[in-house]
Amino acid sequence: MSAIKLYTFPLSGHSHRVELFLSLLGLEAELINLDLANGEHKTPEFLAKNPAGQIPVLEDGDITLADSNAILLYLANKYDAKRNWYPEDLLQQVEIQKYFSLAAGKLTFGPCNARLINVFGAALDKSFALTISHSFLTLFNQDLANKNWLVGDKPSLADIAHYTYIAHAPEGDVSLEQYPNVTTWLTRIEALKGFKPMQKTQVDSSNK
Repeated sequence: MSAIKLYTFPLSGHSHRVELFLSLLGLEAELINLDLANGEHKTPEFLAKNPAGQIPVLEDGDITLADSNAILLYLANKYDAKRNWYPEDLLQQVEIQKYFSLAAGKLTFGPCNARLINVFGAALDKSFALTISHSFLTLFNQDLANKNWLVGDKPSLADIAHYTYIAHAPEGDVSLEQYPNVTTWLTRIEALKGFKPMQKTQVDSSNK
């Protein structure tokens, strides 16, 4: 049995970030799917792991970590000896941190929230989420106009942090058709050895 355990949920984009990166690193992990509908993430047992009651949570031996981007940094620093995903170059690290902030900001308030409304019936402002989504994707598309990857000349944690919610943005009624650089970038990630997709969601139109 793997020493790494990941508490996750099949439709969680934040959890998929970590699952994807574990797969790209070739690391085995025990995936523990929580029953969110019945509040398993709010039980005393789970709250002892993450008082915020949120997934993902990663256990690696006696280390317990929450927050998907923090987990990505941990895995890259511990298990990527060649420093491909989080380079030692300071300026590239700064760029990756910039993209982490973008993922926690406009990506979350845009494509992520639009999808939450459709898939889970979240009580959020759909119009606002769509406006943020297209503003974000317009700039993201421009950013990818003359490069294959977000930071440097190969994929990094910046790409992993953004992939899932952009790839599944159409589940929140955010079309990617007008963002060709973005869709080409998604295809590059999906061609990486070890790529693992997140299952697609059949959207309930009553949640729109």
